[in-house]
Amino acid sequence: MAGFSTHTVTNQPPPLAGYDLFATDRALVDAVERHTPDERLDEVRAELSALGRAGGSAQLQEWGAQANEQPPRIRTHDRYGHRIDEVEFHPAWHRLLGKGVSAGLTGAWARPAGHVRRAAGFLLWSQVEAGTCCPLSMTHAAVPALRADPALAARWEPRVTSTVYDPELRPAAGKPGALFGMGMTEKQGGSDVRANSTRARPLAEEGTYALTGHKWFCSAPMSDAFLVLAQASEGLTCFLVPRVLDDGTRNVFLLQRLKDKLGNRSNASAEVEFDGTWARRVGEEGRGVRTIIGMVAASRLDCALGSAGLMRQAVARAVHHCAYREAFGGRLLDKPLMRNVLADLALESEAATALALRLAAAYDDGGERERAFLRLAVPAAKYWITKRCAPVVVEAAECLGGNGYVEESGMPRLVRESPLNSVWEG
Repeated sequence: MAGFSTHTVTNQPPPLAGYDLFATDRALVDAVERHTPDERLDEVRAELSALGRAGGSAQLQEWGAQANEQPPRIRTHDRYGHRIDEVEFHPAWHRLLGKGVSAGLTGAWARPAGHVRRAAGFLLWSQVEAGTCCPLSMTHAAVPALRADPALAARWEPRVTSTVYDPELRPAAGKPGALFGMGMTEKQGGSDVRANSTRARPLAEEGTYALTGHKWFCSAPMSDAFLVLAQASEGLTCFLVPRVLDDGTRNVFLLQRLKDKLGNRSNASAEVEFDGTWARRVGEEGRGVRTIIGMVAASRLDCALGSAGLMRQAVARAVHHCAYREAFGGRLLDKPLMRNVLADLALESEAATALALRLAAAYDDGGERERAFLRLAVPAAKYWITKRCAPVVVEAAECLGGNGYVEESGMPRLVRESPLNSVWEG
């Protein structure tokens, strides 16, 4: 019986790998060309194409799958019982995060056409493994809040805009690059941050405080520093909490557990407690929301970009499948009703890309008119693009039939990720 074969595998599409995520995305290429100054265009196109080829490679696709399948683990104590409060990630996570940092995905604020090129890169990178986009986004978005205190900005901005990834927990002054996280949400308030109960007690040194309380969702808990909100004597105030103090000791940053999430599983989201945790005030007391709102606005744009990236990847996989799969005497791509479905999906995806890049261009412009536009357009775009993401991704998965419901296709991972950005950042 050993010589018999039950069947020959036919009519299955080849893997969607070994291609340039950027060059094959006509809507993204057009948006970059539309919003990039002519003298920078060749440089930006080359940079994004290099990132697109990396992101479309089989190697990085494998790293993304490994990071997703091997979620982070919490280690509250070492073998001797000492409190360490660390999160361990799969090596693939570190490789992907390092590539994202080296590609300039935290460095928009100091580069010519920085926001457009960074936005396009972020949209590409969200198609590789969206979980690594959280620390990249938080770090990028921290800059406007840090600039409320010029001394803090001078110390931290060169590190958060660096292209060097250094995952070691040590004093930031000795690191070539640093990552930021954020902690605003508490159990009793959620998005209603004015209900926060974490308290800030002033210390002897001007501008320093001890925090006591908790955060229900703390993004990227292995970052070098965090921007958090706590109640000071004058009201809700923004603070910078470093993970490691200048003398090399660990700050009090008590990790309670990691969230068991629907998607975004490669990324750690933690519950954390503060118990006399050292913090430095950012901005004025009682002006915490005003101080941190610049960070929120920048990360809201990243929510729109991330959803646009998920939509693009889902549509690309659907079109790829239909271009090779045959049924009822011809390719699925040639069936009129299927072409209508794919066209509708592509239209939604391309519109999301065009809108998100237009907002990035407004950041690069920086003029009064564009700043006013951003105040209205960012929350509206964040709402619309992120809400449309889930139905687009689900319908794209349906184009693969039963294959799209199987984990190996990659579509279920996109489906689980698709609702997240409508929740993040309110």
